[in-house]
Amino acid sequence: MAIRVMLVDDQVLLRTGFRMVLAAQPDMEVVAEAGDGVEALQVVRSTDVDVVLMDVRMPKLDGVEATRRICAEPNPPKVLILTTFDLDEYAFSGLKAGASGFMLKDVPPGELLAAIRSVHSGDAVVAPSTTRRLLDRFAPMLPGAADPEHKELERLTDREREVMILVAQGLSNGEIAARLVLSEATVKTHVGRILTKLGLRDRVQVVVLAYETGLVRAGGHG
Repeated sequence: MAIRVMLVDDQVLLRTGFRMVLAAQPDMEVVAEAGDGVEALQVVRSTDVDVVLMDVRMPKLDGVEATRRICAEPNPPKVLILTTFDLDEYAFSGLKAGASGFMLKDVPPGELLAAIRSVHSGDAVVAPSTTRRLLDRFAPMLPGAADPEHKELERLTDREREVMILVAQGLSNGEIAARLVLSEATVKTHVGRILTKLGLRDRVQVVVLAYETGLVRAGGHG
């Protein structure tokens, strides 16, 4: 089944460009569009959508608040934030609101398509190294970075905590496997257990929680 994508941007020309790129893909289908966050929320409630491409700066309701509300819906789609420039505080807020990742608007089409597929599969965060840099810059905005013995983390085994720190540092499953001398399948199992135990949707949320709890510190390691 094709990945059902929704385009949310107040610029019609941009939506048209994205639609043309996506329409050429055999595994993707643009099923809906919206010009602002209010409209996006209404459409999501009445349309089956897998991935939302979400602009952040829009009238009526910005993309961050729209993302927060969409992610609070039952069985929400994955949200991919589109931002104008790297290390944008809006992108940081979008991740906090529940987005699965973010991309630059001027990203090459191939990278955008790969990001959509990646977010849809749930296997990987979009540009974990970029997510890490973003959090390094905006971590001071986090509400009171706590100590690493955060209650939520007590559910993890020592190995799971070790894996979580490496995920938060932007390493892929393959890189984590090499670092810990484990098979990639084992690492994937550990990541799955971390998500389940902590009630997180994807690796982006693992990174955000690691910073919030102080497990990983801005500019440094756990």
